[in-house]
Amino acid sequence: MPIIIPKEYGYVLGVSALSALQLMSFAMKVGAARKAAKVPYPYAYADRNEAEKDPKKNIFNCAQRAHQQSLEMYPIFQTLLLIGGLAYPEISAGCGIFYMIGRIVYVSGYISGEPGNRTKGAFGVLGLFGLLGTSALSIYNVIMN
Repeated sequence: MPIIIPKEYGYVLGVSALSALQLMSFAMKVGAARKAAKVPYPYAYADRNEAEKDPKKNIFNCAQRAHQQSLEMYPIFQTLLLIGGLAYPEISAGCGIFYMIGRIVYVSGYISGEPGNRTKGAFGVLGLFGLLGTSALSIYNVIMN
């Protein structure tokens, strides 16, 4: 049985591409924080003792961790977005945008230098749960039809 991709899948592809640009913007924030903190390559983080004394190094560590956590979630997000969008492209695209807005709030809160502020973006996980649902239903539809 062939899989028919609806024209609305273009919304899903648009969200996918936009999310790649979002990751690039997070990487640029890390680069700017690295430069301000004067943390040389190849060090991924400033030493804890330095970060506790220098707010710029602390912000760099927070920016680096926020970006790293975004990278850890990215394959999950993309997989669910692309699968869920096969049968439910508009819902999946909406859930994807909702998740991305949560990522913006998460990263902005984290790079404030107060790691606890990242939790303000936790609402974005609801978008991920929506994508889990559309993915499960898309898979079910492929198997059962």
